[in-house]
Amino acid sequence: MVGDLRRLRSLLCVSLLVLLGACAGRGGMPDDGRIRIVTTIGMITDITERVGGEHVHVQGLMGPGVDPHLYKARAGDVRKLTEAQIIFYGGLHLEAAMGEVLEEMSSRTTSVAVTDSIPRALLLRPSGYAGTWDPHVWFDVELWMYAVEAVERTLSAYDPAHAAEYARNAGVLLAELRELDDWVHTQVGTLPEERRVLVTAHDAFSYFGRAYGFRVIGLQGISTATEAGTRDVQRLADEIARLRIPAIFVESSIPRRTVEAVQAAVAARGHRVAIGGELFSDALGTAGTPEGTYIGMVRHNVSTIVRALGGVVTE
Repeated sequence: MVGDLRRLRSLLCVSLLVLLGACAGRGGMPDDGRIRIVTTIGMITDITERVGGEHVHVQGLMGPGVDPHLYKARAGDVRKLTEAQIIFYGGLHLEAAMGEVLEEMSSRTTSVAVTDSIPRALLLRPSGYAGTWDPHVWFDVELWMYAVEAVERTLSAYDPAHAAEYARNAGVLLAELRELDDWVHTQVGTLPEERRVLVTAHDAFSYFGRAYGFRVIGLQGISTATEAGTRDVQRLADEIARLRIPAIFVESSIPRRTVEAVQAAVAARGHRVAIGGELFSDALGTAGTPEGTYIGMVRHNVSTIVRALGGVVTE
């Protein structure tokens, strides 16, 4: 009962914010005939721009280094959402702190979780998170193709006059993703199976591990809502020292100190483990850089992982 009342109060507050945002008028979205779209994470922003082309104006809420698990909508974000004609988000509880805002907007605006079209049989259920799915589907390039198709279907239904162009753009992108998936398999193939152990700050790479044959170990779980404790660090250090893992990785959206603590704990056990580089997990890199696109992000991550673990990367 108390929980229901708390949820009702929260939804009323969100509704008020949305109403205030609507009353504030259009601030940053152009009224130039293009479809006004708001996205959450950069991976969705990128594929939406690719599929929509010249017919869309896309604003992404979460930039480089932003953790979507913890991101809370600000007043300016609510205004952008109320101005949008279409909202694309990840779903699967990825944008956990924005959940109530997105729920409220879904009753007012075309809102699409790009993961909804993925067959549930292909999703992973992480241990320790009963009743939830792992939302980090973009690390399996083949799975991310479903997101591209979801964007294309939504745009074509909203703007049928340009459906053929959306389908053509999506087809070009899907072909590039098939090539990317093949490239990843080739690079990973240069690593012996015993070296395919990926240790990161949080458990975001399970889909990557399943698709490309890695054992994945994260210091934290699939969400970063709670910080790793001393016991987590010591547990992971024991495993790294036991397996003689040569490198572990930091993530762009999570403080480096968490992995550095693991590195120090491993050293105390007589094994030297290197920090193999920075991976992009929940956010893309800076706009205008290769890592600022989905394909560039995947290529960066795979190159960094394979080289650090002793493989050979071919461009």
